[in-house]
Amino acid sequence: MTALVRAPAKLTLSLRVLGTRPDGFHELEALTVSLESPCDDLELTAVDGTPRVTLSVDGADDDVPDDERNLVARAVREAAPGTAARVQLRKQIPAGAGLGGGSSDAAAALRWLRDECDVSPARIADVAASLGSDVPFCIDGGPAWMRGRGEVLEPVSLDGPLHVLVAVPPWRLSTPAVYRAWDELGAPVSRRTAPAPPSISHLVEELRNDLEPAAERVEPRLAGFRQQLEAITEAPALLAGSGSACWTAVPDPQAGAALVARVHAELPEATLFEGGVHTG
Repeated sequence: MTALVRAPAKLTLSLRVLGTRPDGFHELEALTVSLESPCDDLELTAVDGTPRVTLSVDGADDDVPDDERNLVARAVREAAPGTAARVQLRKQIPAGAGLGGGSSDAAAALRWLRDECDVSPARIADVAASLGSDVPFCIDGGPAWMRGRGEVLEPVSLDGPLHVLVAVPPWRLSTPAVYRAWDELGAPVSRRTAPAPPSISHLVEELRNDLEPAAERVEPRLAGFRQQLEAITEAPALLAGSGSACWTAVPDPQAGAALVARVHAELPEATLFEGGVHTG
């Protein structure tokens, strides 16, 4: 039996990096949502035979592995080591953009194991936390505060719809490199803030991303890209996670469509995604 599972992109609306933990990870406080677009799709089939994961990947950048290094293969192997599965992964979420594509793919595979293969929720939670800081959030993907290194989740409700425009530059960033730069810079707090849109103002008054200074050190072109996006949209933009994508809130879908046309005309090198977020 084959199941089709969607893996939505993750968007970090506000990110505070509170320090380095004894285990080497960073202590986070992040308000995070799932996007309606872009999404990856996974077609998963349990098959008979020797336990292994056969993975094929379509639409991915060259740096997305299609072997046992892929988080999807690791998720199946670690959560259900006796399972033989065939996985077709269709990528739309850009790698290295800070949109959690690999984590969401792994979470989609874990949901399949939980819902279709009777792997226990406790086992799924343990494996999710071991695979990466974003994977626990991506299991169900509702709006939430992520704390600890990402594994401590506090679900929240948005006060109405939230629409965003995400712009991805033609270069990618490595998450470990950005965190190393944050450490090297002396754990900076970002001085740039943006007012929270009405739908989340009851959760946080202003948004910031403490990784922005580090990301701009790793990739100096990022600041100019963000400034161009802000000039075109006439609204503040923030880094998405560890980057390289930047995002800005838009009033409604009609305004979003108009902004996409303007940004596409004036910033043609950007890959654009516009739409709502899952409100939970």
